[in-house]
Amino acid sequence: MCDISVKKLICSTLDEIKRISDDSRITVAFSGGLDSTLVAALSSLALGKNRVKLLNVCFGPYSYSKGLEIVLTLSEKLGLRLEFTPGFSMQEKIWKSGPSCNRCTRHAKLPAVRSSSLGIVATGANQSDTWGKTGIVLKEGIYSPLRDWQKPEIIEALEYLDIEVPKIGEAPGREGCKLKHLLKMMANPSYHGYAVAISNEILLDFLADFEHTMANVKIVGPLSKNIALVNVLPVPAPDMREKIISALLAIEEIDEVRWILGKTKLKISASPGIFNSQDAKFWIENGRLAPEFAFPIDIEWIKSGNHRLETFQVIDSWRFEDD
Repeated sequence: MCDISVKKLICSTLDEIKRISDDSRITVAFSGGLDSTLVAALSSLALGKNRVKLLNVCFGPYSYSKGLEIVLTLSEKLGLRLEFTPGFSMQEKIWKSGPSCNRCTRHAKLPAVRSSSLGIVATGANQSDTWGKTGIVLKEGIYSPLRDWQKPEIIEALEYLDIEVPKIGEAPGREGCKLKHLLKMMANPSYHGYAVAISNEILLDFLADFEHTMANVKIVGPLSKNIALVNVLPVPAPDMREKIISALLAIEEIDEVRWILGKTKLKISASPGIFNSQDAKFWIENGRLAPEFAFPIDIEWIKSGNHRLETFQVIDSWRFEDD
């Protein structure tokens, strides 16, 4: 049974969507995740299906094939028009300076959506992300109808509306982009980018019939070496792990494979701005990395002397019992 407060939240959001859009057309930045699916459903209820368009930013090799299948399936179930627009070339430029999902959203995803849209663009920003926490309703044509929503409320609303959102299976939380698993500068897309793109597809292929809550390959190490850290929960049997490791080692761009089987220590080189900020380091460890590792992590921070690194990169890892 849906809590009455969520029903009120739905109704107030429907009213706001009508008001903000002036009962006109709206484009939803659609990833196929929980947040954007709820925005799509609410926009459709508020304005009618013929006034809502879904727009997915396709990141080429960094988009999961299963994720694209989910986007297509949900658009059909919602009965809404779906279009795709490219965005991966800007992603590669951003990652040259180090991992940054926030920059990617601002400088790759949103500009790609704006260039393919007329009028207001609605996103799934909510209290679980930094954009939602700003409380900005509408800025430069970008509208955040879920900005005051908490993640449990989003899940409850989808249940109330009888909308099931399939999972890719890469992580318990936000899904859809393989590039977030490249935890270092992408100095060479054909080496660093290819490694993270192909390894994560291979892992999910192996686990297609294996029930899991997490399955990703993090690419770490110095720029001259790609180390693949495999995170899967629950941990598969040894024979399956051996097959997956063999398949990953067959990738020319991967130099070493380490399966995460216990508490892990990461050595992270950070830009001076991040190294000197306790808040930034706390967020990277607890908000960015820990949720997508199979076991607890601990971090050894060092200050980077590479002026091209604007964020951080994981340059090594080891299990605690190896100390």
